[in-house]
Amino acid sequence: MKTIKVYKGERRLEFWNDGVLERTMRIALGFSPVGKKLRDGDGRTPEGKYYICTKNPKSKYTLFLGISYPNVQDAARGLAEGLISQEEYDRIRTSIESGKRPCWETALGGKIGIHGMGTSRDWTAGCIAVDDDDIRWLWDRAEIGDTVEIFE
Repeated sequence: MKTIKVYKGERRLEFWNDGVLERTMRIALGFSPVGKKLRDGDGRTPEGKYYICTKNPKSKYTLFLGISYPNVQDAARGLAEGLISQEEYDRIRTSIESGKRPCWETALGGKIGIHGMGTSRDWTAGCIAVDDDDIRWLWDRAEIGDTVEIFE
């Protein structure tokens, strides 16, 4: 079992394979990195438990490993706060329960992932950026369904 652990405050990503730490890498985050992602455009990186839901080899950010944000907890918060409708919540929940990519076109935002293009500063819209050599290394090892845990 493979797990990617992201420690936002330490700007660190760890790649674990069957309980063995295989690699640690430096990261950059969204342009407003403190706190949980709340809505589209807030520049924050989400916190919680997710999984790799897509792989885009043609990303303008070198390579892109899509993360299953929003998860059910994010969607429940969005529903309670009136940011998304019951129908949007239900679609997100169904997608997550079936291991698919959740809807990325809601007020909660989406299209969050791990990609290349460097770690010199916090510059993404909420994604986790790594250096290009690191995203190529991750790309070769990460698979759809692998766990991604993002901590404060």
